[in-house]
Parts: sequence; C-alpha cells; structure tokens
Amino acid sequence: MHLPASLAILGGGESGVGAALLATHLGIPCFLSEGKQLGDAHRAELEAAGISYEEGGHNVQQLLGFAAVVKSPGIPPTVEVVQTLRAAGIPIWSDIEWFYRCKPQHARVAAITGSNGKTTTTAWLGHILEKSGANVRVGGNIGTGAGRLLLGDPADIYVLEVSSYQLEDCPSFRPHVAVLTNITPDHLDRYGSLEAYAQTKFLITAHQTEDDAFLYYAEDPLSVAKLSQVRAQKYPIYTTEPQEKPTVGAFPEGKHFTLIPQPQDAMTIEELALQGKHNSYNALAAGLSARLLQVRSEMVRESLAHFEGLEHRMESVGHVHGIHFVNDSKATNVNSTYYALESMKTPVVWILGGVDKGNDYAELFGLVEKKVKAVIALGPDVAKIRAAFEGRVEMYEEVGSMEAAVRTSYLHATKGETVLLSPCCASFDLFQNYQDRGQQFKAAVRKL
Repeated sequence: MHLPASLAILGGGESGVGAALLATHLGIPCFLSEGKQLGDAHRAELEAAGISYEEGGHNVQQLLGFAAVVKSPGIPPTVEVVQTLRAAGIPIWSDIEWFYRCKPQHARVAAITGSNGKTTTTAWLGHILEKSGANVRVGGNIGTGAGRLLLGDPADIYVLEVSSYQLEDCPSFRPHVAVLTNITPDHLDRYGSLEAYAQTKFLITAHQTEDDAFLYYAEDPLSVAKLSQVRAQKYPIYTTEPQEKPTVGAFPEGKHFTLIPQPQDAMTIEELALQGKHNSYNALAAGLSARLLQVRSEMVRESLAHFEGLEHRMESVGHVHGIHFVNDSKATNVNSTYYALESMKTPVVWILGGVDKGNDYAELFGLVEKKVKAVIALGPDVAKIRAAFEGRVEMYEEVGSMEAAVRTSYLHATKGETVLLSPCCASFDLFQNYQDRGQQFKAAVRKL
C-alpha cells in the first residue's frame, strides 16, 4: 500500500507517539504536534528517536507542508486545526488506519469494538491465540498503541481493540475478523445522537468483503438494525438460548455453549472461566473469532475455561475487615456499570463519578434501589449524579479525591458487604486515565 513521503502527527499520547515511532522506523520524515504538554516519558521517547515535535499549540503552517496527517483519537474532528488541514485536502488518518497501511501484507487483523466488553474480548482472543502458538500481537486501544505493534518482528495476526474515535478516519482499514460487542449510549457528547454513534461503530465493517467475518450481538436491536449494510459473512452471538438455532454463530444450548464457525462444524464448551451474561458474550466472541482464525477446537475449549480477568475490570482488590473491595475502573459508561451492579450478590457501597459523557442514569434506578445502600460521588459532574441518586439510597456523599472516596466507603460498609468502584464516567478530571483511577483506588484500599 502506498505510504506518504512525509507524515505529521496530531496528539502526543500513546497512539500519536506510536505512530511517530512507526514512521521513523520506516524512514518516513515526521513531525509530532501536541496542543497541550507532552508527558515526560513520551517526550523522552521522541527525543531518543530524533523525532521533531512541538507542544503547547499547533503550528498550522508547518503542518500544512506534510503529505498526510495521523490524528490521535482523542482530538475531535471539529477542532480548528483538523478542519484547516482537511480543507487543504491533506489526508487525515486514525492511528489504526496508519497501522493498517504499514502492516505486513500477509498478516491478518482481528478488530474488536463496542460500547462494552471490547477490552475483555480483545485480551481473551489474544490469550487463545498465544496459547495456540500463533505469532500474534495485541494492542490498539488497549495497552500498546497500534503503531508500536509494528516496531518489532512482524506477526502473523494482530488483535486490536478499536474505539469509535479510531474508526472515524479509516479510508481503507479492513479487518479479516471484526467483532461488535454491543451498542449502548456512550460518547453522546461527541456524536450528538445514538444513531450517529452507532453508525460510527459500524465503520469497522465499511471495507470488509464477503471473504471477511463480522461477529455481532444478536440480541442488540441497534446492531441488528444495521446488518443490511454489512458485506462480510455474519456470525450472530446469543447469550440466551435462541428459539431457532443459527447455522453459524455462537449461543448457549442447555447447560453448555455451542460455537459454529462453519455449517456442519460445531463445537461445544462446557465451562467458561469468567461468569456472568456479559462475560458469556465476551467468551463466545473470542472463541468464535479464534476458530475463524483456524485455532483448533481443543485449544479454544481449554483457553475459554482458563482465563484470568483483566485489571480494572471487576477486579477483586481484597477484603478489609470482611468488606470486599472491587475495582471496576474500566466501567466508563452506564451499561458497563449496569453489568457490574447486576453481578453483585451483597449490599453495595458504590463509588462513581468523573466526566459525564451524556449519561442517562435512569436505567440504573431499579438496580440501585435493590442493591446499593450508599453512593459516594466524586468529580466535576456530581450535580447530575446527586439529582439521579440522592433519595434513592440510604446514604449519599460527595468527596474530592479517591482516597476520600475509599475512606468514606469503608466507614459506610459493614462486614459481608462490597465497596464497588464502577465510575460510569470518563476519568479525565482527577486522573490521567482509567488505569490511574484504578491504581489510586487500590492504593487507597491498601492504606486502610
């Protein structure tokens, strides 16, 4: 695939620095422009690689001199510098588009997106492929930026978690296996409507052909409604037993699960490592993707039965005086938190808050009234949380830090109860990212 003679990168986070390192690795002159201040580690990386950069603003005239631009996903398309570059006719790509143009021609790509479950599904698929002996690398919106995945020896399979933001500027990105976990209200502050957000998610299928595979949640009406625009082979996944069994796909059947990558090629799974309806979907999507990538049934079965959960995703932090502390910092929207609350078997002291993304908390009311005894809110958007939950629980408090949230939760909880961090919001106020938020939670628990 044709590569540009020079490349500018907008944004100096993980995806932007990874894109710059990849350009340098390929011998393509590049320049990175960060509107704010670079992190110390990223600044040091750029300097060590001899990559020119600026921070604290964008030199638009300089940027206009490059053949193409890679835009970091966190930069909205409405930003003036983006609009100026686009008006000048300069191609603007996401970091996964840049990755796709540079990847080894023979390498296959599996891409996972969705409002919930994409991180677990991505990690689980990577786990299966690694256990099978495949030459695989895992990254994208999880862990390693897509650009960095191409810096070492080439892999045969790349497994990418991709966000809706990353799918916005992808004129050729074509995954061989695409997974859409579900579509629930998220990022409405960026997209304005659920329809616009859903359409962006479906960009993962935009360049697929009938030689590719598209896996989707068959019980999600928003996903099903858009299937007519998909050219790839469609593989439905059910978490409740369907009345009519599909000829391909995955579904529970009695006390076991059935995966059918091809008609007449069914396999069964008796046990899944992670429990809960949402994890059933994650497991079936990962397992079916692995089978479509030619992993043997026996290996898929073994890997689905033995998989440790991810840090910051319903992670058990431990017990203090009989109180169970659970870190679900990865839950950045209402639907993720719904799953977390639904799985709780004991009374809950719930810590939430951060930057609101257009949340509608109404769908949580029934669960909260049934399972939550206290709400501890933090972050800049507590007024909306207060309006939603004050009066629906026995106790409601607002705090200014994670340490205060943990300390307050500990005082409200009693032996046999659970303190759950499931923020329902983005982390960009008090924390660098959801990982930092989860680490601060765990550090505060250790201090009790």
